[in-house]
Amino acid sequence: MKSFALLTTVSLISLSTLATVRPLMALESRQPAETWIAQGNNQDAIGHYNRGVDYIQQEKYDLALAEFTKAIELDPNYTEAYNNRGFLYAGQGKPDLALSDFNQAININPRLAEAYYNRGLLYKEQGKPDLALSDFNQAININPRLAEAYLTRGVLYAGQEKPDLALSDFNQAININPRLAMAYHNRGLLYAIQGKLDLALSDFNQAINLNPRYVGAYYNRGLLYYKQGKPDLALSDYNQAININPRYAEAYLNRGVIYARQEKPDLALFDYNQAININPRLDLAYSNRGLLYDIQGKPDLALSDYNKAIELNPRDADAYNNRGVIYARQGKPDLALSDFNQAININPRYAEAYANRGVLYYSRQETEKAIGDFRQAAELFRQQGNAAAYEKVMELLRLLGAV
Repeated sequence: MKSFALLTTVSLISLSTLATVRPLMALESRQPAETWIAQGNNQDAIGHYNRGVDYIQQEKYDLALAEFTKAIELDPNYTEAYNNRGFLYAGQGKPDLALSDFNQAININPRLAEAYYNRGLLYKEQGKPDLALSDFNQAININPRLAEAYLTRGVLYAGQEKPDLALSDFNQAININPRLAMAYHNRGLLYAIQGKLDLALSDFNQAINLNPRYVGAYYNRGLLYYKQGKPDLALSDYNQAININPRYAEAYLNRGVIYARQEKPDLALFDYNQAININPRLDLAYSNRGLLYDIQGKPDLALSDYNKAIELNPRDADAYNNRGVIYARQGKPDLALSDFNQAININPRYAEAYANRGVLYYSRQETEKAIGDFRQAAELFRQQGNAAAYEKVMELLRLLGAV
């Protein structure tokens, strides 16, 4: 009986998540004392407020917090002071205090768009999208020129799989503020997901032009270049992302994939290890390192990594497929079959898993099942534009007299 080769796969992390404005918006324009005195505000409170704004700009947040608190003590109706103190509490990871201050600012001045916007951001981070959306809508109703509110509402719409609404909001944010790098980045992500790669690339380029330290834009542009068959450009972008943020685990992972495909296993292994050191719960790093170990003839290390990947993510179809390949080579067909079945259950369009299961069925002399899987694999490879794999599977079918 002829021996057929099994197919393994390697995984990249997909596009990074949509970005929202960080930190939360604080009012940075200083309040002139004479204006506020005419409105009944305490001049000393305004002085503390202005010093608080100065301290924010100097990134002296504890001192800023103390100044806003003094301003509120002197003038309990100082709306902007509540808003900015809420901004600081949010940055300190104190959401309850932040929410209280944003609520107070809105109670005092229901027309303060920034307070609705900031409260919306807080609700978004707390996983309350309906409340967040309501606040972003209110902020936009009050101030239709608040670009950040359109940007973040667009992120919510994208998460709700409403791409047309998301695109409209990203466009509006860019129309209001053509220098808002995050809006270009997010629109680029949306275009990439929609398969409009040229538009995506243009937006990632613009985001980087506006902010040459925009690590997420380099990462996503790198993934785009990789998918376009431009590994050198992709590698350059991943290098840049890592230079900006040496703790960017996903960038190490994807750079490792490029090194592995360039047959630079030592560099690939270093990157996978680095990704795992930074984020021990990054399942694809274990899955890819496992494949590298398998190629290097270290099946025990490979199995250990595949097991860990599946433990972290029971929906990791690649890990099941690749582990099944090892089990098949080790003469454990039942375990192999179980893994190929699981990979297909997770991803019914997983051509390699069908091909591998077909090989297993053939080895067990279940020829009809093998032919069925080979035909399914061939059709999927054809649809996916993988001509080389398609021809390999068609050759198997010809050998079996099934063509």
